[in-house]
Amino acid sequence: MAVFTSVTLDDLSQWIKQFPLGQALNLQGIASGIENTNFFLTTERGEFVLTIFENLSFEQLPFYVQLMRHLAERGVPVPDPVANERGELVVPLHGKPSIIVSKLAGSSQMDPQPVHCAEVGAMLARMHLAGRDFTLQQPNLRGLDWWTQTVPGVLAHLDADTAALLSSELAFQQEFAATDTYRALARGPVHADLFRNNVMFVGDKLSGCFDFYFAGWDSWLFDIAVTVNDWCIDLATGALDPARVQALTHAYHAARPFTAAEQDAWQPMLRAAALRFWVSRLHDFYKPRAAEMLTPHDPTHFERVLRQRLQTPAPRLNA
Repeated sequence: MAVFTSVTLDDLSQWIKQFPLGQALNLQGIASGIENTNFFLTTERGEFVLTIFENLSFEQLPFYVQLMRHLAERGVPVPDPVANERGELVVPLHGKPSIIVSKLAGSSQMDPQPVHCAEVGAMLARMHLAGRDFTLQQPNLRGLDWWTQTVPGVLAHLDADTAALLSSELAFQQEFAATDTYRALARGPVHADLFRNNVMFVGDKLSGCFDFYFAGWDSWLFDIAVTVNDWCIDLATGALDPARVQALTHAYHAARPFTAAEQDAWQPMLRAAALRFWVSRLHDFYKPRAAEMLTPHDPTHFERVLRQRLQTPAPRLNA
């Protein structure tokens, strides 16, 4: 995670007394991603993660933090937020909202095989089912409305062919979102960013997932498509690996069977998931923010993914 806000142990010496964690002993910045400032935090009570939010406001954060607590209480392996002495989960640090959450065991699996994809699919289904009685609602803030607002600002940076692809796909998604098929998709809280580096494994067993700060209400199928577009592809080309796709979607289907509408919407939703991250990476690349450890992602990766989804049909869900 890019470090936008500097924090030292001295800064935490008084601040952390409001939490039941003892003294802060070590603090290490996490240099991956580009949205928030994250630190590994070691205290007298164990290991945690400290997050300072650079874009989300105090008013927006209850959705994300309460969703994590809701899922953790229902046995989904996610970071559990730590409350301070007043029962607050989100507190100011250097004037910005921040939280402390439990640190998950294990490490990310960056070369996933079908066995790992099956674990992810089963966990994602558990997460969706556990979220059915979550009462807070917030739209996916990086959904269609955001794509529509953001695309015009990046078109001028692209060559004519690339700009035409981006514009045509946005128009397709706008039209698809108005269809009966899209409106029939099951919806609820979604992670919306379940990439390889946001899931932890101990051996071949999934030990947890984290980074819920793009979560919102959307179709569950969109969440699956985002996940498949990272876990089940050849990174060099963006092409889907049928064995990994089937492992992930079959494991999901075993816990929550896919509907007819989801079958029909599968290819358009894979395209939507590719477009979402292509747009965000173009935005971050051409309109970067200052940070100590900023490493913007390559936007052409998801351009390749989208071109692949346009050219090659995906394996049918639960085929």
